[in-house]
Amino acid sequence: MLPFFVYGTLRPGLLNHARYLAGRCETARPAVLEGAALHEGPGYPYAVLAPGQRVHGDLLTVRPADYPQVLAELDLLEECRPDGTGLYVRVRLPVTVAPGAERVDAWVYLAGPAESARLRAAPAPIPSGDWLDRG
Repeated sequence: MLPFFVYGTLRPGLLNHARYLAGRCETARPAVLEGAALHEGPGYPYAVLAPGQRVHGDLLTVRPADYPQVLAELDLLEECRPDGTGLYVRVRLPVTVAPGAERVDAWVYLAGPAESARLRAAPAPIPSGDWLDRG
C-alpha cells in the first residue's frame, strides 16, 4: 500500500481532497518529485517526466481500511486505465519528504500518453513547479 504523491486538486484544502481523501488519510506531508515538470491543464495540472525539474506536492498516507476504495476512486477520477492509455497513468516513483529529505516510493499520477504528446507539442509549464503557486 504505497502512499500517494498529489500535486493538484487532490492536495489538502482543495476540492478533490475534500471529495476523495478527507478523513481517509493518516498523514499528509510536504514532498517533492524530482525529475518531473508541472503543466497547466483544464482546471487541473499534469506532471510529466523532465530531467532537472521538480514538482511540489504532498505525500498522503491513506488509512489501510480505506486504501482499496481510495485507490479505485482515484484511478477512476484520473481516468487511469490498465492498458496505460488513460488521461493519467499511475506510476511508482520516489519522492523526497521534507524536512528530513527522506525518500519514499509513492504512487504518482503522470500525464497519460496523449496528454504528454500534447504538452510536448504545446507546453504549458508552471515555472514554480507548485500548483498552489502558479501565479
